[in-house]
Amino acid sequence: MSFHPAESKRLLTHTIAEWTCALKYEHLSPEAIQAAKLFWFDSIGCALGGSQQDDAKILLKHYRAMRGGGDGKATTFVSGFKTNPVDAAFLNGHMIRAMDYNDIYWKADPCHPSDLIAAPLALCESEGLGGKDLILATIIAYEIEMRLCEVGRPGVREYGWHHATLSAFAAPVAAGRVLNLTPEQMVSAIGISAARTFCPGAVTAGKLTNMKNTVDPWAGRMGAESALLARGGFSGPEHIIDGKEGLFAVFKHVQYKGKPATFDGEALVRDLPTSSTSHYRILDCGMKSFPIEALSHSPLTAMMKTVKEHNIKAGDVREIKVEVIARAADILGDPHKYRPDSKETADHSLPYCMAVGLVDGMVTPLQFREERVRDKSLIPIMDKVKVVANDEFEALFPKFQPSRVTITTNDGKSYSTRVDVPKGDPRDPMTEEEIAVKFNALGGDVIGKDQCKKLQNFIMSVETAENLDELFELTTARA
Repeated sequence: MSFHPAESKRLLTHTIAEWTCALKYEHLSPEAIQAAKLFWFDSIGCALGGSQQDDAKILLKHYRAMRGGGDGKATTFVSGFKTNPVDAAFLNGHMIRAMDYNDIYWKADPCHPSDLIAAPLALCESEGLGGKDLILATIIAYEIEMRLCEVGRPGVREYGWHHATLSAFAAPVAAGRVLNLTPEQMVSAIGISAARTFCPGAVTAGKLTNMKNTVDPWAGRMGAESALLARGGFSGPEHIIDGKEGLFAVFKHVQYKGKPATFDGEALVRDLPTSSTSHYRILDCGMKSFPIEALSHSPLTAMMKTVKEHNIKAGDVREIKVEVIARAADILGDPHKYRPDSKETADHSLPYCMAVGLVDGMVTPLQFREERVRDKSLIPIMDKVKVVANDEFEALFPKFQPSRVTITTNDGKSYSTRVDVPKGDPRDPMTEEEIAVKFNALGGDVIGKDQCKKLQNFIMSVETAENLDELFELTTARA
């Protein structure tokens, strides 16, 4: 592949590649560096908990069988299984994602940038690189992933596609920066990855399966492999975003509410950060205080506040009316969500989350164990949850994630609470101490409380690490 600067149209992959290759650790702001460490702290906590999920265990067993003796330069969390960086990127990325408890950003499209950062981590380990390299790649992953989720009008989700489609464009950029690719190689890495990873929205529609938490980590895996292939000289289409039959052209053929899809390509690369005084997108990303789908956080927060303030018991409730934006009503309140039979469906079921929160007084990973999800005593309470779209709230999204919950009791009284910004949003962020509570709850039984504290200390000073060996020692469970 060769560059053609004289062309009238400069393809977006060129601009992204040149920015990425030029950005150095010294250009990062202190705030962005701190945010990257906090997101790694949160993400590894999610991975420790995620390692105990059935789907994570199935994948580990599969890759152990596929790879035999466990030789390699990259390490898998908790098990310590040694393999190649591509498989390690996938397995670790899946563990981060497995509980749907990791970070969240939602503008035109949703995304979970931490689904992608296991790829640069695996490559940093296999290449013998240190904490600064990991932080730089992490901030790049967030920057490009989050920008991709802002440029659709509306986003690809409204056309029936999953956001892993967009992740495939961001993952190779972060991975390629670890490998110190040239701009030409970076363009190829983007093309290789995105050409393989368009993902339909069926994975989060209706009855959900293990693939719900797998498609985005798979995009991360493709990012690692594509970057390695590009370093070896393999080429990919440079026009994969805004050229002939690329992302923008493909979606231009479909319509939403009678209008064709549009994308703001200029916004994707406008004002890319280049210095310590620049604003980095990672500062705009949120964390999850509940292990549930992002748009459930506001209504669940509103209900829990109402229940606590008025001392409402499950037996007192006649109806729980939940007003949310239209896409939340569609995702979280469709008929399948009223009879969840798996964790994957339950954590995307607003009726289940509201019912179990009302009965148990909390919504933690414990509420998504199989025996709790299948508890038929929750069904009558789920049926009291009425999810409706609110046009007023729709106009406020995505700046706010408004919801209003009105609980009507058996004696005819009604109590209403509105929440616009859930806990964990950048406007109400989780502190290191609050993340530590979440981290210890997820990891304490997996690696032990003492090891959790040591791991926290390492992550929060990772920029001083010349290599990441200690990180993997601390994320490995002791026999």
